[in-house]
Amino acid sequence: MKWLLITAGLLLAPAVARADPCEGRLPARAGEAFEGIVRYVGDGDSLCVGDAVDPAAWIEVRLSDFDAPELHSATGRADRDRLARLVARRRLDCVAVRGRNGRVIVHDRVIASCRLNGRRVGDLLRAAGGREGGN
Repeated sequence: MKWLLITAGLLLAPAVARADPCEGRLPARAGEAFEGIVRYVGDGDSLCVGDAVDPAAWIEVRLSDFDAPELHSATGRADRDRLARLVARRRLDCVAVRGRNGRVIVHDRVIASCRLNGRRVGDLLRAAGGREGGN
């Protein structure tokens, strides 16, 4: 009976959501430039950059030039993996921009245009077969 109660408790307990580890200060003005090594890829159009090993210094970015399908969609994990293959552990140069709503920060992420070796990350994603379809 004891094991049945423990098992039922584990099955009924709420799942713990895995939050991204990025906790750095976000650029607050359009045009503010920043750069760093890609330390984390959250989905097909979100990542974190930073030069320090400490996640408290990583800046969370929502790419301005590519709208990937949501992570929970049929292709979401493949889209995240595509972005990771292109940019993980590589240095990006980014500039904060205003989104469609006019804000620079949305959902605790800075909207930014990022480049890898001078090429826009959105263009690299499309060239690698990425298809847009997110929000």
